[in-house]
Amino acid sequence: MTTARRARKDLDLREMALGMISVSSFPAIIGTADMMLKSAAVTFVGYEKIGSGHCTAIVRGRITDVRLAVQAGVETAEQFGQLISTSVIPRPFPNLDAVLPINSRLSQYANGEYSRLNNQAIGLLETRGFPAMVGAADAMLKSAEVHLAAYETIGAGLCTAIVRGSVADVAVAIEAGMYEAERIGEFHTLMIIPRPLDDLEETLPVASCWIEQAKPVMLPLTIREKERELMQLPDLEKLSKEDRT
Repeated sequence: MTTARRARKDLDLREMALGMISVSSFPAIIGTADMMLKSAAVTFVGYEKIGSGHCTAIVRGRITDVRLAVQAGVETAEQFGQLISTSVIPRPFPNLDAVLPINSRLSQYANGEYSRLNNQAIGLLETRGFPAMVGAADAMLKSAEVHLAAYETIGAGLCTAIVRGSVADVAVAIEAGMYEAERIGEFHTLMIIPRPLDDLEETLPVASCWIEQAKPVMLPLTIREKERELMQLPDLEKLSKEDRT
């Protein structure tokens, strides 16, 4: 590595930072991550679940951008009333990546997979208790043109149903699901994201039925093989006898 390249790399490391926000709700962490990504030029590393309802969103970028993103995320988490803690780590050592979540983008690139639900609005409805979540999911599917993408559990009895569709349909579905969750058990929180960014999209859980393998594009090819002309070879044995005489 040349001196100039080494200097640029050292400068990049000095300017980089990690930002983390921890909350006690899955919809809250998705909404917080969405706001962090939309408020500053940061990259979403992923989120970590450690049980008892604790979820942490992690972003990476330049120190100033990370601080702006964390500030915006804190405001969102406080609106939910779910904020637990925050942290900004300037100039993290590269080896710190060993404890960070790796988002699903890497596996998607490796396997050529993508979700048919991408680029649709996201609705997340969290309940305390599995029966309430299943009942809410059923009510959402029956009330609007939405697809049940997956569900997520984070401990402490918290379960989140995730639906995808148009913004209007997702809003109607979430409202119906909320009332059904309250009837069966305990509704906890909700979140609607109209236009999710790619970084957030790639970290959301998706049921296997919505995952497709990328298929190679088949192009029509016309291959012409030049015909070989057949020619009669001389009798090598006869030529050999003539050479001897």
